[in-house]
Amino acid sequence: MRKRICVIDGQGGGIGSAIIKHLKEALGESVEIVALGTNAIATAQMLKAKANRGASGENAIVQTVATADAIAGPLAIVLANAMMGEVTAGMAAAVACARAPKILLPLTQENVAIVGVSEEPLPHLVDQLVHVHLKRIINNMPS
Repeated sequence: MRKRICVIDGQGGGIGSAIIKHLKEALGESVEIVALGTNAIATAQMLKAKANRGASGENAIVQTVATADAIAGPLAIVLANAMMGEVTAGMAAAVACARAPKILLPLTQENVAIVGVSEEPLPHLVDQLVHVHLKRIINNMPS
């Protein structure tokens, strides 16, 4: 059974799309990539990036992250009311409480600073997310 990676993003879905493209290049069809958008536009963009499936909104995110083997996205997905209010408290709590490992990019437009994290361009961060963290998590999971 393929491992399920949930990629969560909002607004325009650009960060999620970059993650999905990188995942597809690195892991191909060995994993199922589920695009979860805080809105339909974000989901559509992530589906264009070749996610296997996609859904939008709070209930879809709350229900689906409970079945994930790994969750990836920007830091904002665990901050209630982030992304100009698109991340609801329910979404943030569901992601934070999910048993799956969470690999979060230190990107946020919120009034939050992550101390000890160096600023790097998005392509470098996505590369680390996929090749250093997600590959290790997926490869170490029992089938």
